[in-house]
Amino acid sequence: MTARATLPFGSWPSPISAADVARARLRLSFPTVAGNDVWWQETRPEEGGRTTVIHLKGGHRTELLQAPWDARTRVHEYGGRSYLPIRTAAGLSIVFSNYDDQRLHRLDEGDPKPYPLTPEPAVPAGLRYADYVVSPDGTEIWCVCEGHIAAPQAEVTDDPQAPAPAADEPAAAGIRRAIVAVPLDGSAADDAGAIRELVTGADFYASPAPSPSGGHLAWVQWNHPRMPWDGTEIRAAVIENGTTVAPRTVKGGLNESALAPVWRDDESLYVVSDWPGWWNIYQVGLHGESPQALYPAEEEFAGPLWQLGGMPYALLGDGRLAVLHGEGDMRLGVYDPETLDLVDLEVPYGHWQTQLSTDGTTIVGIAGGPDLPTSVVRVDTVTGRVEGLRRELAELPDVAFLSKPRAERLEGPFGRPVHAYVFPPANPEAAAPEGELPPYVVFVHGGPTGRASTVLDLERAFFTSRGIGVVDVNYGGSTGYGRAYRERLRRQWGIVDVEDAVAAAQALVDGGIADPARLAIRGGSAGGWTTLAAITRTDVFKAATSYYGISDLQSFAEATHDFESHYLFSLIGPLPGFERAYEERSPLGSADKTACPVLLLQGLNDPVVPPDQSERFALALAGKKMPYAHLTFEGESHGFRRADTVIRCLEAELAFYGQTLGFEPRGVEPINLTVG
Repeated sequence: MTARATLPFGSWPSPISAADVARARLRLSFPTVAGNDVWWQETRPEEGGRTTVIHLKGGHRTELLQAPWDARTRVHEYGGRSYLPIRTAAGLSIVFSNYDDQRLHRLDEGDPKPYPLTPEPAVPAGLRYADYVVSPDGTEIWCVCEGHIAAPQAEVTDDPQAPAPAADEPAAAGIRRAIVAVPLDGSAADDAGAIRELVTGADFYASPAPSPSGGHLAWVQWNHPRMPWDGTEIRAAVIENGTTVAPRTVKGGLNESALAPVWRDDESLYVVSDWPGWWNIYQVGLHGESPQALYPAEEEFAGPLWQLGGMPYALLGDGRLAVLHGEGDMRLGVYDPETLDLVDLEVPYGHWQTQLSTDGTTIVGIAGGPDLPTSVVRVDTVTGRVEGLRRELAELPDVAFLSKPRAERLEGPFGRPVHAYVFPPANPEAAAPEGELPPYVVFVHGGPTGRASTVLDLERAFFTSRGIGVVDVNYGGSTGYGRAYRERLRRQWGIVDVEDAVAAAQALVDGGIADPARLAIRGGSAGGWTTLAAITRTDVFKAATSYYGISDLQSFAEATHDFESHYLFSLIGPLPGFERAYEERSPLGSADKTACPVLLLQGLNDPVVPPDQSERFALALAGKKMPYAHLTFEGESHGFRRADTVIRCLEAELAFYGQTLGFEPRGVEPINLTVG
């Protein structure tokens, strides 16, 4: 056994390069199973983020869409499932949204080229479609349609690990949504009148679901100023003469988030609701029967509806339900409505995304673990066989270089809990000198209604394998811990999230785990906001990195896209009325109190957090004569997608920490910090 080299934290040699992290940006999503066939979306960084559809049959993978076809819907700005397999007398086909024109297209088995199902919109990419389901008679696609009057702006994403959303004008500029019926024969490609509207009147829609016999349609809807984790309705209506009549709310309300309707039979549905404080599964009837909780528990059985088309549970052929549940990471289990038993399946994957599909006894989903990359996974509930069908990371580094996460329930201000995952430095070839404490970086996730998980992330390992610890904080406002935890951020954004990030860092110091003189904080988008707020409100951190973070709330509120155009009303307060809070919370207004050097990373084509947000903060830092670096990237928007950008950012970030926290990282050039 080779002896470990004694080297200072932060200077350890690592086999995980920034280029490895960039290559690991392949994204798998939204699998579908039918018999022995499995499909999924595959977003490829080496092709500029193009999304294709993969079909697995008989052990052979086929790429169904060749470049330049790009299966990415932009409905609700964040998109989601962008394809649907259909089986016809002629064979298998897929229907998909093409990114460039946002039209629905159909590709039939054996045909070389897709053909359009929907008309060319008057505004480029101005008619968008998502959340598809085949009509009961098999002749139409029923889906959410989003129409734009004004030309949409360029693509964006709130999270570099998620499919990119698109930033669009606020609702006042003219956005209308409906659930529509699109003929599968292509007749609507030249005749917009062939598309029928089934449901209208709400600001947002999701999850259209026809009943087994086709007599009813259920769906989710909500209106501004609420987000779908604040208040939604599940509605059901009779289908008569090709349209819906007599719609009624079967679950949900102004302060209840109801999601994911699945028909149990023609007279009742399964739904998810958080009215008791956690997203649990219920059975509801169509005729006013009291909802019945299937498995009441202080666990989440769903997640926030950022994207359309995913399901947190699904019906198996024998009437049981494949479910995801947990506090924090989501486990896979099978619930039996007859025995009321919920049994977790023995699988090596510790966290599952809310994107399940079932057929008969088979479950497919997207899952990963601390030493398992995110994968398309197939599970046979009869034999217990578990298959990883496709991994986002083809080759894993030696697991000895992967930090083993430790879930922590820390104590924040006023004794309130703060959830976090601690990833200590890990390297089998190096050890620090005796008595030296490591630097730690607080990772702050975006959203802010989101969460960090323990699934293998090479970006975290890039730091931990070099001797830099990471604590990934699920601050108040994060999902996975119930509605009360989620609502701790209500009108407290920039306060509770900052306090919880500081509490996590302080807990590491108090426990003798981290060096108090070498604490850093970093985050992207909403996490970038928390990062900037933390260093302008506290002096705990000695370095900060903001990826396309918000620095000025007022201008952000005026410019952001429709889906999030009222998000700040719950996070800060409604406008008009809370202007002073917007001003007082904005890091830009307190830039003269910045406590440490800052690295600002910004895409120049970002219409969600425009470049002037970082530019003005950089100017304020110059006025204070606080060291900073401001790196901008032409052609990048809200979430970096290009490999060369990812490499440049990670290497700059590592060099920045070395210069500000006092260590010499290997293999990266120093970064030029501006002072004044």
